[in-house]
Amino acid sequence: MRLFAAVLPPEDVTRELGSEIARLKQLPGADGLRWTGRPGWHFTLAFYGEVDDALLPELSARLERAAHRTRPFPLAVRGGGQFGRGRALWAGAEGDLDTLRLLADRAEAAARKAGLPMGEHRRYKAHLTVARSRDAADVRAYVDALHRFTSRTWTVEDLVLVRSNLPKSGAPGEQPRYEAVARWPLGAAG
Repeated sequence: MRLFAAVLPPEDVTRELGSEIARLKQLPGADGLRWTGRPGWHFTLAFYGEVDDALLPELSARLERAAHRTRPFPLAVRGGGQFGRGRALWAGAEGDLDTLRLLADRAEAAARKAGLPMGEHRRYKAHLTVARSRDAADVRAYVDALHRFTSRTWTVEDLVLVRSNLPKSGAPGEQPRYEAVARWPLGAAG
């Protein structure tokens, strides 16, 4: 199954962001972007790709330890940016980003120790993808609008293992479906 570790914003925070994204969709050129739906909004900590079922128990045990060793921390959705010359438009984060990066590093290390090939390590950049484009796109107006956005701050209390079910119909605009397959409380949260 196709898996990743993530932090999921609470429902009221995704509603706040949803209101902001609705405004962004009114800007010129917005129909040229593929907008990610609220169910897909998450801060990916580590992407694992296809994981053999035989590795899942070891990965789960290691992620549980990583969560237990990480204390709960404050986080908010704040600002935005782009990757790949506008191929990905994202909302950023503010709060205890050091602990968020530590949790991302631990989620990656858990996978390596469980035997998953993780490729080259990259410095973690907290982001929540809100839109994509097949080609380079000028998304400066959207980044500028997101710059003014800040959600309420919440306390991150768990690490979530998420399964990504890719679209199969080929219908335009079809989104991947995400399902939480496991959750582990952070440090003192459990």
